[in-house]
Amino acid sequence: MDLGVTARVAPLIAQVREMVERDIAPLDAEFHAEVGKHPSGDRFQHTDRQLDILNGLKTLAKERGLWNFWLTGSERGYGLTTVEYAYLAEEMGKVGIAAEVFNCNAPDTGNMEVLERYGTEAHKERWLGRLLEGEIRSAYVMTEPDIASSDAAQLKFRAVREGDHYVLNGEKWWISGAGDPRCGLYIVMAMTDPEAAKHARHTMFVMDADTPGVEKLRPMQVFGQDDAPHGHLHLRFTDVRVPVENVVLGEGRGFEVAQGRLGPGRIHHCMRAIGQAEKALEMMCKRGLAREAFGKKLVELGANYDIIANARMEIEMARLLCLKAAWMMDTKGVREAQPWISQIKVVAPLMAGKVIDEAMQMHGAGGISQDFDLAYMWTHVRTLRFADGPDAVHRRQVARAELRKYVNDKV
Repeated sequence: MDLGVTARVAPLIAQVREMVERDIAPLDAEFHAEVGKHPSGDRFQHTDRQLDILNGLKTLAKERGLWNFWLTGSERGYGLTTVEYAYLAEEMGKVGIAAEVFNCNAPDTGNMEVLERYGTEAHKERWLGRLLEGEIRSAYVMTEPDIASSDAAQLKFRAVREGDHYVLNGEKWWISGAGDPRCGLYIVMAMTDPEAAKHARHTMFVMDADTPGVEKLRPMQVFGQDDAPHGHLHLRFTDVRVPVENVVLGEGRGFEVAQGRLGPGRIHHCMRAIGQAEKALEMMCKRGLAREAFGKKLVELGANYDIIANARMEIEMARLLCLKAAWMMDTKGVREAQPWISQIKVVAPLMAGKVIDEAMQMHGAGGISQDFDLAYMWTHVRTLRFADGPDAVHRRQVARAELRKYVNDKV
């Protein structure tokens, strides 16, 4: 099991790290400071300056050949393994807008995976090319307000066949990216046959984001913030008509598509969280060495040596687990990798949240203010403990896999 940095990816890591530090990080704060400054007053409309920042950085990334690293096992991709890409995702996680600059941002990477692996040629022609070029954004439309969506088999949002179309009705929420005016694609999970077997009731659809009948009810707030201009929207579908040819893979195969999509995305999220933990540890150390209290440097007070040491060890352990999950995906496939993916999905956000919390403490009241990135980072990794499945669901999967080793009956 080789989890190390390969000769192929080593120069890419250096290039990505350099671009994140020198080109992207200095503009990240300015980008976010522009939110709400559009002449219309709409927080979800990009200002000219925001578009200049994004488009300029994306052009630079393309010119340097630093684009679409994430797509494995495809001639459209960069040719990297999941293990190799994980190291790049860690670097991108250190700055808010970095992943989009390299066209490696959620939820677009997962949605492009769906189109590449399960979509028809017509689907690819309509949406995939523009997504791969970074011309449009996309959203994954799955969770529902009136259902415990951690058990996706319960989803009740309906799609009813009428001739050559399906008619979609219901509400969805926490639809990340749907607030972005550049969002051009929705991938929607809907129940098509309530009488079918548990995991054959749902179907995945692709559709234009501006299809008539879709209403944006509100942006959901994350710890009091609307996360503009990206947003996590609450949507209502009223008699939305989607052509039959927009079904992905086949009716009743929605869970198959969802699992294929979520596996890689969970690893990407976790490696970016590890990148945030690395950034927080760096900030903690620099702050502790630069500030004094009670006649000593902050690092020499209380248990700060232990806190810094534990942060380093926990980051290293989480990284190794994430790399093993990536290796399992590369060598065994998504299904066999699932217990490992579930493990890292619990471990990485918890670890990152703990390290960021300690860095906030080292910064005093400034650590929870707008003067540092730490508060934003903490809310992101805390939210990640819900995204792509809450901790309890992943622990359940890990325990079930473990128990199967010791019992003959299905657990």
